[in-house]
Amino acid sequence: MQYIGIQTQISRNNIRSVLLLLSFPSLLLVLTYLFFNIVYSNENDENTNKMFFSAAPLIMLFVAVWFAIAWFSHTAMIAKATDSKPLERQEGKRVYNLVENLCISRGLKTPKIYIINDDSLNAFASGINDDTYAISLSKGIINKLDDEELEGVIAHELTHIINRDVRLLIISIIFVGIFSFIAEFAMRSISFSNNSRDKNKGAGNAMIVIAVLAFAGYLLSIFFRLALSRKREYLADAGAVQLTKKPLALANALRKVSGDPFIEAVKREDVAQMFIEHPQKDKSFFSSISALFATHPPIEDRIKMLEQF
Repeated sequence: MQYIGIQTQISRNNIRSVLLLLSFPSLLLVLTYLFFNIVYSNENDENTNKMFFSAAPLIMLFVAVWFAIAWFSHTAMIAKATDSKPLERQEGKRVYNLVENLCISRGLKTPKIYIINDDSLNAFASGINDDTYAISLSKGIINKLDDEELEGVIAHELTHIINRDVRLLIISIIFVGIFSFIAEFAMRSISFSNNSRDKNKGAGNAMIVIAVLAFAGYLLSIFFRLALSRKREYLADAGAVQLTKKPLALANALRKVSGDPFIEAVKREDVAQMFIEHPQKDKSFFSSISALFATHPPIEDRIKMLEQF
């Protein structure tokens, strides 16, 4: 793999963050324009354009409000989605020592530390700035890894923070959530319309168009999410090795994680991508297809890479 410096990775992630901030609202506006053209196909183009330009400011306001709320409440949102709680220092002295020693070695502010009450092995980093950066570790990964292995996992998550990977992830999660909300709202509206005694065929058709366009937008957002290159995991592994000088310790940790990464509380795919290994329980056909669009490379490949250091 071609060498990429930390500053280069930070710069790339900052650029990708800006592109995502621009591309997701733009995509939503394009889909809205298509909606007006499909639903009001009998109207002339001038009226259709007027309706679109009247709706566009409201749509942008909706996106801005949604983004602002999610941006400032993402910590609580992620904690709820993963059922994580703050790890008390008295309870987790070993973890705090490992985190603080690594942060001191790089001159970093110590992030908040959370624990997920699950015996499976997994971890993730989150946050958008020094005040919100956090590392979450499952009870299983704390109890089942030795100090060197756990240090490697923590160093991996710290590297995600250093490289600004976590901020890029938060932006992606927020915008994917918008499309999910629109699709769910449209489906519920269609169901209500179908069950209503006063069925309005025009309204029903409009909601079907909304659902189709929202679903198309959600699929497109998955491709936008591919901006979260798989290389970021290799780079985080390499960063962990730079911090600890112990590549085999992280390789051993990943090997143990691969045996039981499933976190029971995690139901959302957008949040699942934050973990060191996708917390997936069943290896079904559909999960294999979704792996084509995964933001994580196969953990076996990461282990092989670490063993070559």
